[in-house]
Amino acid sequence: MKIKSQKDFASGLMFIVVGIAFAWGATEYAFGSSARPGPGYFPFGLGLLMALLGAIVLFKSLTIETPGGDPIGHIGWRPLIIILASVLVFGFCLPRLGMVLSLPLLVIISALAGDEFHWGEAIVVSVILTAGSWVIFIWGLNLIIPMWPTFLTGN
Repeated sequence: MKIKSQKDFASGLMFIVVGIAFAWGATEYAFGSSARPGPGYFPFGLGLLMALLGAIVLFKSLTIETPGGDPIGHIGWRPLIIILASVLVFGFCLPRLGMVLSLPLLVIISALAGDEFHWGEAIVVSVILTAGSWVIFIWGLNLIIPMWPTFLTGN
C-alpha cells in the first residue's frame, strides 16, 4: 500500500495515538452516566472521537492521490517552542499571579510565535480571554482558581 499524502498520514497517526492515549488515561477516572457524567466521561469520548478522526484522515492518506505526495515540510521549531513555553509559564504563574496576570502573559507570549505581532491585538485578546474565563470558570462553574496575585490577597 502506497502513502499518497505524507502530511495526512502523519496527521492521522498523531491523532490516533493522542486519541487512544486520552481515552486510555480517562479510564482511570469514574465515568458516571449520561445523565451525570463523571470526570472520565468527556475525555474518554473526546479521545475516541479524536482516534476516529485520525483513522479517517489516515485512510484518506492511503486512498486519495495528492500532487507530489504532499510531503511534510520543515518543522517550525521556533513557534513550537514559544507556544510550549507559554503554556509552561502559565502553569507556573497561575497559582502565584492569579488569572488576571497569567492569562495575558500566556496570550502575549503565544502571540510572539506568529509572524506578525501587534501589542494592541494581544492586549484586546488578553482582556476578552480573561473576562470570558472568569465568566465561565469562576462565576459559571464555581471553580476555585486564583483570580489575583498571592501578594495582593495574602494567601
